Amino acid sequence: MEALNADVIRAAVPSPPISGGAVADRIADVLGTPNQTLHGDPVNVTAFVVRRFVDCGLPVGLSANPDETLHHPDQVAEVCRRKDLAELIAAETPLGPEQAAARLRLRRTDFDHMVRLGWVRFPAVDEVRFGTSRAGAVDVAPYTTASVHTVPAEHPEVDWEQLRTVEKSRRSPLAALRPEATPLPA
Repeated sequence: MEALNADVIRAAVPSPPISGGAVADRIADVLGTPNQTLHGDPVNVTAFVVRRFVDCGLPVGLSANPDETLHHPDQVAEVCRRKDLAELIAAETPLGPEQAAARLRLRRTDFDHMVRLGWVRFPAVDEVRFGTSRAGAVDVAPYTTASVHTVPAEHPEVDWEQLRTVEKSRRSPLAALRPEATPLPA
């Protein structure tokens, strides 16, 4: 194995790498929605979105640590110059199951059936802490806005208008459906 040459590395990355949080802040600033909010207010561009961008190769992550990503500042600048940046952010914005159901104008139980059927999947699981203790941590599965919005088009066999009018306490029409079997590899 060749020894790492510090000068070669410095030439390739003349500015120090920046954190995922700093990337989110730069993107939010470019969009005119700074992440600097009042105490307790949610940020406008999250580290979740940055991780989704890394999954898509925009920008490449420079760290092996999934909790603390580092990014090349020139790649971040390139992402920030994209004309479709706002649309990319909107597509990768995380939604919890309640928010996803509301976006589809469905009951939460109907959305839960969609998850059971494999119609919508979450790209990652984030740990959310309540208070300062790890004892108050729970795993939350955020769904991307884009993955939620594509479900009706991918499942035209469902009468979406009828599904949206099912009354509270009534059984979901999706309850009777079974997930499609995944074919075994040959």
